Amino acid sequence: MALDLQNALVPATPDDAPAIAALRAAVARDLTARYGKGHWSSEGSEKGVLRGMGTARVFVVRVAQGVVAVLSLATKKPWAIDPAYFTACKRALYLTDMAVDPALQRQGIGRLCLEAALRVAREWPADAIRLDAYDAAAGAGEFYRRCGFREAGRVVYRKVPLVYFEWLV
Repeated sequence: MALDLQNALVPATPDDAPAIAALRAAVARDLTARYGKGHWSSEGSEKGVLRGMGTARVFVVRVAQGVVAVLSLATKKPWAIDPAYFTACKRALYLTDMAVDPALQRQGIGRLCLEAALRVAREWPADAIRLDAYDAAAGAGEFYRRCGFREAGRVVYRKVPLVYFEWLV
């Protein structure tokens, strides 16, 4: 699937909430089918998507069949991230809730999303993008490494093993 990098990742609207919730649910079901039940099995809801739009900038990739990828960027630190593990900076953005349609994974859409998120971070302006990934087979840590993110640390938060990553903008 060829996507135009300059126009692929666009701001989501409240009208996208049903599609985003459905995408996140599909990803959760796929991860659960492949790796068993875990923290990644939570499907969320439209109401949760709308609540997230109030605290973060949510972006989607839309194609003819609908929303195929989503991610959120926010200046507010998520509950599971300890800033002590990261490079000091004036303004960090936190990438959360990234998901790509399981049927379209491994086709470059996730990498395209990260490249577009870096462009957004430069325009914000921000000094870094920070995120966490599950430190488990279901986690996306290797994907983030391949895309150029640096591992910043490993923690266990509320019994959930996590790997922190950052990209200095």
